[in-house]
Amino acid sequence: MQLPLISALLLGAALSLGPALAAQDDPTLRPPAVIAHADGATDGKAKASPGKAKAGTKKAVTKAKAERKPKAESSAGAKADTKAAAGKKPGKKAVAKKEVEDLTPGPLADFGSVDAPADVVHVANWVSYTRNNKKKAFVLIDKKNAQLYVFDPRGKLKSRTPVLLGKAIGDHSVPGIGSKPFSKIKEDEKTTPAGRFLAEHGRNTRGEDIIWIDYNASVSMHRLRKVSAKEQRAERMATEDASDNRISYGCVNVPAKFYDGILKPSVSRHGAYVYVLPETKSPQQQFGSFDVPPGKGQAEKDKGEQVSHASAAGAGKAGR
Repeated sequence: MQLPLISALLLGAALSLGPALAAQDDPTLRPPAVIAHADGATDGKAKASPGKAKAGTKKAVTKAKAERKPKAESSAGAKADTKAAAGKKPGKKAVAKKEVEDLTPGPLADFGSVDAPADVVHVANWVSYTRNNKKKAFVLIDKKNAQLYVFDPRGKLKSRTPVLLGKAIGDHSVPGIGSKPFSKIKEDEKTTPAGRFLAEHGRNTRGEDIIWIDYNASVSMHRLRKVSAKEQRAERMATEDASDNRISYGCVNVPAKFYDGILKPSVSRHGAYVYVLPETKSPQQQFGSFDVPPGKGQAEKDKGEQVSHASAAGAGKAGR
């Protein structure tokens, strides 16, 4: 009799322990007192009925699924963005085509009916043929003849004008001259430096918009302004004699109409490089330029490929 009694007792104990052990693996069977929230807190309602616990658990499961779904969609969106970005990358053919275009000689400069000096023609042809202007407009300043030429990105001359230049003959700027007060600048330091410069829009200390040639040296292109009656700048600009156009501290004074109608719009629309021709050495020495083959450039020109057509980081400087 003792053996059947013991067996019955063991069976009853096993039946009572079964749900408890199963609850360890199935969260839907856990008592509500130990159901954890997303933030780590526990419910604490030990007296809640099993039915409510089940409903709460189902809601939690539904919420978890809902939270996972956007994540999957976000991941899919990220993959799509990645594919789109990858699609925007230029292919090998596009890259090769661009490299060929960069290496293909450009046309000769087109002066139209303007008869320009040999050095100006030489530099303009070299810039256009070698694409040294990097698809930007370019400006040539001929100091010897006090003339400024504006070309579109394809090397077509838009117009030219007489200008006023630095009083002293020379192709370099004295170190530190950009921070010198006007009263401290010596006569032989009033030069317009030669070289290739990236034009930049800016403003001087008067708030006037200007185009910087060399910000560090305080050299810019700006509208002709009246400084003093004694200098007679407007009268100097009007004469045919280029020698009397040397009067400024180094800046390039441009007639207001030309500045507003030709120069400023060209720089704003295309960006521009400024080539200030030297006066104490040759353009070849200054730029490393060379005579371009006239046949190839002229051939492109004859095909009808000619097309008519800088940041304010330097604000606050006076300019010379």
